[in-house]
Amino acid sequence: MKELRIRVLVGVFLVAGILSWAGARLWNSIGSLPSVPLAAPVGLALIAVILLATALSLRARLKAQRERVPGAKGVDPMMAARAVVLGQASALVAALVAGMYGGTGVFLLEFLDVPPRRDQAAYAGFSVVAGVAVIAAAIFLERVCKLPEDEDDDHPGTAAAA
Repeated sequence: MKELRIRVLVGVFLVAGILSWAGARLWNSIGSLPSVPLAAPVGLALIAVILLATALSLRARLKAQRERVPGAKGVDPMMAARAVVLGQASALVAALVAGMYGGTGVFLLEFLDVPPRRDQAAYAGFSVVAGVAVIAAAIFLERVCKLPEDEDDDHPGTAAAA
C-alpha cells in the first residue's frame, strides 16, 4: 500500500479551491450563491475525531502487543489495513471538500459587510480547518499502522555481502 503524499493532498486542495472560487464568482453573477451548511465543519470534525480515536486505539493495542502485555488484544493486520485505507480515502475527500469550501470562503471575503455572507465565510473557514484536522488524523493513523522498515531495505548491498 502506498503512503499518502502531502503534495497530492495539497494539489487536490488547490485545484478544488481555484475551481470553487471561479464557480462561486460565476454562480454569484448569475444568481444567488448557495449557502455553506453548518453541517459541513461539524461532519468533517466528526470524521477527524473518529480517525483520531481509531489511531489512538490501534497505537495502544500495538504497544501492548509489542511489549507482550498479558491479556493484550492483538491487532488483526487486515483491520489495520482497512483503517489505513479509510484514513487515506478520508484525507483525499477532506482535501477536496476543504479546497471547495476554501475557494468559496475566499470569494465570500469580499462580502464580509453582509451578515449572512459573513456567517457563510466563517462556516467555510471552519470547514477548511476541520478538513485539515481530518488530513492530520489520517496521516497519524497511517503512521501508527506503518510496519517497521527491514534493515535490508535500507542497505540493499549488505545482504549480498554477507
